Amino acid sequence: QVQLVESGGGLVQAGGSLRLSCAASGRTFSSYAMGWFRQAPGKVREFVAAITWSGSTTYYADSVKGRFTISRDNAKNTVYLQMNSLKPEDTAVYYCAARPGSVETSTRWYDYWGQGTQVTVSS
Repeated sequence: QVQLVESGGGLVQAGGSLRLSCAASGRTFSSYAMGWFRQAPGKVREFVAAITWSGSTTYYADSVKGRFTISRDNAKNTVYLQMNSLKPEDTAVYYCAARPGSVETSTRWYDYWGQGTQVTVSS
């Protein structure tokens, strides 16, 4: 139904920046809310940021507010996560996710997931 492919991960020093991209496909993509989640080894997947696809409202986890920015380009069916002032605790696999309708912050509500992209922040 919806296919998601993340890119842009890599290795960066603390204080540096990365921009993740999530390319989406699907006939009903424009009606989906989008989210970014992350999962560190041995940890549960946690919410990072979300955005309404048909609108412009954004949501952030407290841990990334002021540092990360989620945005989207509907013409390109792409969602971005700009990550600034990165910290070692940001190290994780970052996943793009999609769900129909409104934004949610729990993994349980998202129907479609990408394969993830690794972000490693050195101390």
